[in-house]
Amino acid sequence: MVPSSTDAQPRSGWHVLRHRGFALIFAVQVLAAMGRQVVAVAVGWQVYNLTSNPVDLGLVGLFQFAPAFLLVLVTGAAADRFNRRMIAAFCLAGEVLCTASILFFTWHGSITVHTIFALLLLFGTFRAFMNPAAKSLIPNLVPERELASAVALSSSSWELAVIIGPAIGGLLYVLGAEVAYGAALCLLAGGAICAALIPKPAQKRVPEPATWRSLSAGVRYIWTEKIVLGAIALDLFAVLLGGAVALFPVYARDILDIGSWGLGLMHSAMGVGALVTALYLTGRPIRDHVGVVMLAATFLFGLCTIVFAFSTVVWLSMAMLVVMGATDMISVYVRQTLVQLRTPDQLRGRVNSAATVVTGASNEIGGFRAGMVAGLIGVVPAVVVGGLGTMAIAAIWAYTFPELRRVRHLHGRK
Repeated sequence: MVPSSTDAQPRSGWHVLRHRGFALIFAVQVLAAMGRQVVAVAVGWQVYNLTSNPVDLGLVGLFQFAPAFLLVLVTGAAADRFNRRMIAAFCLAGEVLCTASILFFTWHGSITVHTIFALLLLFGTFRAFMNPAAKSLIPNLVPERELASAVALSSSSWELAVIIGPAIGGLLYVLGAEVAYGAALCLLAGGAICAALIPKPAQKRVPEPATWRSLSAGVRYIWTEKIVLGAIALDLFAVLLGGAVALFPVYARDILDIGSWGLGLMHSAMGVGALVTALYLTGRPIRDHVGVVMLAATFLFGLCTIVFAFSTVVWLSMAMLVVMGATDMISVYVRQTLVQLRTPDQLRGRVNSAATVVTGASNEIGGFRAGMVAGLIGVVPAVVVGGLGTMAIAAIWAYTFPELRRVRHLHGRK
């Protein structure tokens, strides 16, 4: 499935939106991601107000990630065997149900941290099935030569949601948790409707029976493709160590003293940097030395994390978050494009499922790690240690995965 250099040469512009199916999946990603961001801000603020324990903020991420990890072989196989667009629509409907339940218990005044954790576990289960299906759907909706632009624009949908969603969530939470959850419910419902409207695309189905060998084919493929393995593992360990997002409520309330609205702005600051970078990459894809660029961006992400950890000045903290968002987007763009272009369509669901678990691990377990370490040594030292770890990972990967360092182009083998 690796295209020729002529067919796969990245093109610039927003031309990919002329494909109706991709335009709809783009809308799905924006609405779903925005709704999830509103939920994330509201849940984080609500849980911290209930317990004032940073460890519980880490558990919020862990409960959402656990289903993706435990069901990794099943979710990928489902995306390769069944209608990917209907999987996305059904799972978003499930997320609507979970959000409605949190809204009901909050409105009723009977919400507890254990209720939230249980519903987040179910919420994470639906998300675990949706993510590989939605990601694997994109290559079915655009020509291969336009995939790099589609990946960049698809990534920008997430970052657009990261900018707007947390800001909306923080503002609406001031009006009441019920208002925030109600808005999230509407956004997720809109995403489910758009998913159901996507035209049925061509999809190569898995012919073999559901054996252990077929279920684990995605993991085996990643293991044998060293460039793909290096890119995915870099994301895993770098953000696993450097993730500080789970501790944002502590910084917003106790260090920077900017409240729930400021918490939304902190999330949005990372989104601004990432969105600007994604839009730039949509028009001007990286043409050369993509491996080196990815490693350098990861190193800079860790450095900015350290500066953010020590900062008690709002403008400096926000500036570091903007740069962190930009560098993270470069890494995401390179990784996702490499994975999509180098994976056969009949394996994309299983490969994307494994990659989604890695992304979830780097974010959700990274948040759990940050919360646990913060409980042991303090919030600021925990973030500093994470930043140092990210910088070290980038340096180690440059020598451990020379194939990744030597990758020059997204569209070819070299």
